[in-house]
Amino acid sequence: MARAKFQTLTEQMFYTLLCLQEECYGMDILDRIPNMTGGRVKIGSGTLYTLLEQFLEAEMIKETKVEGRRRSYILTPKGREMLFNEYERIKAQMADFEAIFIEGEEK
Repeated sequence: MARAKFQTLTEQMFYTLLCLQEECYGMDILDRIPNMTGGRVKIGSGTLYTLLEQFLEAEMIKETKVEGRRRSYILTPKGREMLFNEYERIKAQMADFEAIFIEGEEK
């Protein structure tokens, strides 16, 4: 059975949406993701623009400006909800890890 689209987010998806908490251009996102992750996460332009199209179709982001080929985007309420849900999912994973590996070793 195929995974439901956007049920969980890849790191590239997560950080793209996180960048769009404030309005920015695609090229800005390409710079911001490595900067905010200390270079741990990178995204190629092809991947980014594919994600932006998918997020637009899913109404998770909206286009705010078009200046020639430059387009800017921002999160929609649906995108914020998806980002928050992913944050909560990651926190639950961390709690599970801590309960098993951190607290479990203290016993």
